Amino acid sequence: MVQTHAIPRLIATSVIRGRQKLDSQGGVFLVDMELERVVLALDWNTAGIDWQSRGFELGLRGIACTPDAVYLAAGDELFAYSPQFKLLGSWRNEYLKQCRGIALHQGKLFLASGAFDSILAFDLEQRKFDWAMHINVKQYRFKGAQFDPNGADGPLPLNKLELTDVFCNSAGMYISGRNTGGLLHFNGTTVLMTAELPPGALNARPFREGVLYIDNEMSALRYCGRTDSKEDRALPLPAHNPAGLQHADTDFSGEAQAGFGRGLCVVNERAVAVGTSPATVTLYDLQKNRRLFSVNLSRDVRTAIHSVAIWPYLGSF
Repeated sequence: MVQTHAIPRLIATSVIRGRQKLDSQGGVFLVDMELERVVLALDWNTAGIDWQSRGFELGLRGIACTPDAVYLAAGDELFAYSPQFKLLGSWRNEYLKQCRGIALHQGKLFLASGAFDSILAFDLEQRKFDWAMHINVKQYRFKGAQFDPNGADGPLPLNKLELTDVFCNSAGMYISGRNTGGLLHFNGTTVLMTAELPPGALNARPFREGVLYIDNEMSALRYCGRTDSKEDRALPLPAHNPAGLQHADTDFSGEAQAGFGRGLCVVNERAVAVGTSPATVTLYDLQKNRRLFSVNLSRDVRTAIHSVAIWPYLGSF
């Protein structure tokens, strides 16, 4: 059943930037923005997940909630948990590597495989991967080639586009990555650039009559309309520096810095939630062009929010 809170409750995943596990906790958090209450629902230190060879980020990434399960991506594996966070199952695929974003649409999960520049589909009823598309670019023209995710003739892990995000609606599939240069649109036949984005943009998706995304160059949540520029928004991300902020003393990327934004959840036509580092979730009112609430989950700058979604289940946490 779906919750009916005026200010929605959220679920967020966090990752740890660096090659060594930290004492700080990361995993899955349930966030009540109105009460400023946070519950660690799944600690990746004790989840029984083997994190070896999972890349530079340790932790859970994309989120998708169905009426009876929470699906979480973990680099090269898809996990399913009950709303009470009992493990229901997990699935791997040869072409699923560096998976970050996932999207739910018409009974399927679509997962962005950064290493293989591909989108994989997981059928929720059959519980298997049953479709995949590799995206390539030549002379600024994109081409999508479908392949069998269970076969041996798939693409090589070249990581040219470094796909990070996928979003689906009735108009098609929208894909973006660190090297795509913008938001791509797959209409079932062709892949075309639908909107150019600045370097560092993450979580891009169509919204209203334009594009909504996190702009890390400008450190802002941005909405850019296609026609009426009066509707454009640029809301500053919190330059969070909570008391006792812990700085990294091991190797880490530029994303492990205070204020880096990643994880975007559209609550409704005016409210949007965004994740930043160190692990913080902030709720914005686009109509009034202001920040409503901000909840900090960790003071360690290496602990970063990866994804944010609406927590759709009834009951307290």
